[in-house]
Amino acid sequence: MRRFYDPSIKSPGETVSLNADETRHLRDVLRLRVADEVSVFDGCGGEYRCSIVTINKKSADLAVIEKTIPASPESMLEITVASTVLNGEKHDLIIQKAVELGVSTLVPLHTIRCDVQLRDAAKRMERWQRIALEATKQSGRARIMEIAEPAKFDKFILSTESSNTVLFSERDGGSFSDLKADKKITALFGPKGGWDDSELEAARSNGINIVTLGGRILRAETASIAITAILQHRFGDLN
Repeated sequence: MRRFYDPSIKSPGETVSLNADETRHLRDVLRLRVADEVSVFDGCGGEYRCSIVTINKKSADLAVIEKTIPASPESMLEITVASTVLNGEKHDLIIQKAVELGVSTLVPLHTIRCDVQLRDAAKRMERWQRIALEATKQSGRARIMEIAEPAKFDKFILSTESSNTVLFSERDGGSFSDLKADKKITALFGPKGGWDDSELEAARSNGINIVTLGGRILRAETASIAITAILQHRFGDLN
């Protein structure tokens, strides 16, 4: 069933009006018609089966029939991914795959070897939010992953709960097998040049776990995606 997003959808028996962008997709791309049934999610975990009542130029009215169970329920593990902002479309890929892997929150991180300035990362927020929304539609989730404001590494590690935070490094870390997670975990991923010594020391000083995975050398975007999948398999619902 085709999926659409509307944060104002309430309960069965009511009517919801899709905005211009969603209506354009419904009418011009999918070519749906009156009486066709679609699914609408509110971005906070709720999903509803609806029937198209009217299709206008800038809006479409849908009758809410019943509340349904999302195709992809939220993971029992609350994952926050703090990933260093990468150039070009690489960070777009990280955001898309984080949504698919059930990440709750993504923090664009500015580190010493980051190629993207904090102010430039902030300008990409709208684009990233669009990518997250489209990935939510495709993946079957009904909750939109939060994309936090870009943060500097040193300030971010002071705001996290160190016992549930792990920094993945290509060197100077402990074993993944020693890692423990209860109901939530925050995972930090560095830039393509790796973490600076001062960042690793700052993480240790703040009680953050540092983990190194064997001898594999991964690109920054690969590490963020692959290790998030491993965390979901080990502690979440990807099994």
